[in-house]
Amino acid sequence: QVQLEESGGGLVQAGDSLRLSCVLSGGTFRSYDMGWYRQTPGKEREFVAAISWLSDKTDYADSVKGRFTISRDYAENRVYLQMSSLKSEDTAIYYCNAPRDQWGYEYDYWGQGTQVTVSS
Repeated sequence: QVQLEESGGGLVQAGDSLRLSCVLSGGTFRSYDMGWYRQTPGKEREFVAAISWLSDKTDYADSVKGRFTISRDYAENRVYLQMSSLKSEDTAIYYCNAPRDQWGYEYDYWGQGTQVTVSS
């Protein structure tokens, strides 16, 4: 059973940087597309960034383009979200997910989330 665990959240000030990490266990990390989503109270979970299983494609929400970078480390089975120039509106619980594998099969794998709070 695939499990995802996020870490790296915290309280930072506007303009600061933060790096989130997500480790995948129980599956073959290199086979999965990976993504980050975020959610604030009363709102739906929204897409933040994604990276393909080969790392040849990345995608970002317009709200984070130029500020956030997604990457992955195959040796560590980790996907990262480097966040810079943080804004108060980036405050949310950030979730890691593995939505599909290299053969196109879809999954509903999610981590438990990590809280990011940006004070202005």
